[in-house]
Order: sequence, then C-alpha cells, then structure tokens
Amino acid sequence: MSGTLSARPRAGVRAGSWLSRLAWVALIYNLLVILWGAVVRLTGAGAGCGDHWPLCNGVVIPPSPTLHTIIEFSHRLTSGASGLLAIGLVALAFRQTPKGHPARFGALLSLGLIILEGLVGGVQVLLGLTADSTDPARGFVQGIHLANTFALLGALLLTALWARGEPRLRLRGQGRVGWLSAIGLGLTLLLGMAGAVTALGDLLFAPAPGTPIDTVRRDFSASAGLIENLRVIHPMLAVITSVYLGWLGVWLSRLRPGQEVQRWTRVVWGLLGAQMVAGFVNVALKAPAWMQLTHLLLACLLWLAVVMLVYRALTGLGVQRPARPVAPEEPAPLGEPI
Repeated sequence: MSGTLSARPRAGVRAGSWLSRLAWVALIYNLLVILWGAVVRLTGAGAGCGDHWPLCNGVVIPPSPTLHTIIEFSHRLTSGASGLLAIGLVALAFRQTPKGHPARFGALLSLGLIILEGLVGGVQVLLGLTADSTDPARGFVQGIHLANTFALLGALLLTALWARGEPRLRLRGQGRVGWLSAIGLGLTLLLGMAGAVTALGDLLFAPAPGTPIDTVRRDFSASAGLIENLRVIHPMLAVITSVYLGWLGVWLSRLRPGQEVQRWTRVVWGLLGAQMVAGFVNVALKAPAWMQLTHLLLACLLWLAVVMLVYRALTGLGVQRPARPVAPEEPAPLGEPI
C-alpha cells in the first residue's frame, strides 16, 4: 500500500463565538455594500458628490442634496461603516485569540483590504472616472476594484472560519492540489474583473438593437473604444472558467476525498449553472439593471464557493507516506534466545 489518508490537524484554538459572529456579519454586510455600489454605478450617481473625496461636494454633510448625491453619499456612509466593522473585528481578534492565531491575520488583512477599497473608490472620484466617463482608465480601475472586492470577501470568509477553530492554511507541500487550485482561483478572479468591465460597457454603451452578434460587430467598429472592445472577453472567459472549475471539482474530489470537498464541488457546479443562465438572460434582455445586480450577486457567491472548495481541499485529507521500513536485526546465534 503506497500511503494512507490522514486528516490534517485543526487550528487547535477556538477564538470565541463573538468573533466568529462578527466576521460573518461583516461578510454579509460587505456583500450588501457591494450591491449598493453597483446601484451607484447603474444610476449614474458616482458623481453625486462632485470630484470631492472624502468630502461630498466640499462639505461633510451636503445641504439640499439631489437624488444622485443621496445615493452616492449613502454609499460612502455604508462603506465607512464597513471600515468600523473591520476595526472592531481586529480589536476583538486580538482580545480573544492568542498570539499567532490565524484569525488575527485574517482580521488585519480584511481591514487593509477595506482601506484599499476606499482608496480605489477615491481615485475613481478624484480622476473623474464616474457617471458618464468613457475613459479607458475607468475600465482598468473598475477591474482592480472588483479584484480587491473579491480579495476582501475571501479574507472575511477565512477570518470567520479561523475564528471558529478551523485549520490554518498550509500552502507548502500541496503538490498538484495547490497549483490546480491556484489556477481555479485565478480564473475566477479574472472572470470577475472582466465581468466588471463588461457591466461598465453595458452601462455606457447600451447593447445594439438586434442580436448579440450585432453588438459584437459594433464593439469592433472603427468608432468603438477600448471598453467596448473588451466587452466580448467576459463571455469567452466565462466558458473557459466554467469548464475548468467543473473539472477542478472532480479532480479535487479524487485527490482529497472528503465530504466537505464533495459538498462544495456540488455548490460550485450549482452556482456555475445559475450564473450561466443569468448571463444568457442578461444578454437576451439587453442588460437591465436588476439582472446586472443578480449577475453580480451570483458572481460574489461563486467566488466564495470556490474559495471554500479550495480551502477544504488544502486543509482536508492528505496522503501520508508510510515510514521507511526498519532494517531487520541480525539473527541471534544458535542456542541463544531471540
């Protein structure tokens, strides 16, 4: 027999129910903030506070605000509240966990990513990459914004898991499981970034009348801009990523067999199917606002499911090689007891 399956040790120290609860609350709350941020984009309210940041139209609280100002200002307030949640998460993690506990790292990483999230949003405002701006730089910033958002959600998820005593991640020695998982995470991240650019293109350049082919032709006409050119990448990448993630689930279930890996493989497959349907409906209906919000929510849930699948595979059952056989002792001389 070449090896046996053994469970990896757990973290060993349960941080406390309050820390775990706060991490889950922060995760759900940030999902809602992300969706509200999409509402800001879809309503064209990104310039509701002018080109001022962090102030709104040059003041702390805007007087006689317009509807766009209310939408943008409320998004800034809810984003600020997520920062306060992250600070509370760090404080509670350092209060309830011993030195070196992974929940501390997760909480600090979450706080850092929330700060970066705010800075990226501030850059968009200060550079005027909001409302009706068709500057190609806006597409780049939008993709970076989405990547940071995904990283934030992943950090909060891991913090919640570590706070309830789940094992820490060990990346060394994972072999094929490690690099296959890294490719899956990378493809899902790129798919989300491309989706952010496509959603921006659908907002700034409404799909052409007729079939999706008519839209693609217009996107590559002589007058089309870079954001329009990039819109076709998302559906192509969606097919590639879906096939890979479906295959990844099968292989991870074989390399790291376990109920959790199989469970999250099924969740990923289900979300992939739902996301593909949502994508087709989004194209067929010419990208209405409610469908874009649904598509974004499913994208966030798919990302979290892939993170969970990879986490369970990396911390699940591993192959433990048997120890080398010890050389047999020399036989005792005749007449002596063995």
